Amino acid sequence: MKYAKKNIHLKFLKYKNKKFEGIVIVMNNVNLIGRLTRDSELRYTPSGIAVARFTLAVQRDFYNNENVREVDYINCIAWRKTAENLANYTMKGSLVGVTGRIQTRNYENSEGKKVYVTEIVAESVQFLASPNRNNQTNNNQNQNPYDDPFTNYGEPIDINDEDLPF
Repeated sequence: MKYAKKNIHLKFLKYKNKKFEGIVIVMNNVNLIGRLTRDSELRYTPSGIAVARFTLAVQRDFYNNENVREVDYINCIAWRKTAENLANYTMKGSLVGVTGRIQTRNYENSEGKKVYVTEIVAESVQFLASPNRNNQTNNNQNQNPYDDPFTNYGEPIDINDEDLPF
């Protein structure tokens, strides 16, 4: 049987029980597009592995009674090179696409209460757009590598046919 497609992870588990016996398909896959609510927090574990925490603001598909789209704020975590790239190339307001899985965990806080956390573990992050930075000066030190370098000039670009590879 061929079930797996790109970016969809299916696991086949052998399940034996008095009532059920056979193969069970388990899938935990999340795809989100949203904006970062703040700069990601990059840290390193004691063994040197990069980890970044960030919150994604994702609009719902429908409008409420006041004709406004509501927003969900989803906690996410990224590891290793994905975490470092996220911290280096995005900022508050960046539009990103996240593919990952839902994970739940719990811990005991300083007051002794058990806290339950549900978050998205980002397996890949796509950088879709930078936030609007009209009030920033136009020098190369402050320019994000994903910004269009020709937006402030407003002039047509003269491209010679000999420069084209086709």
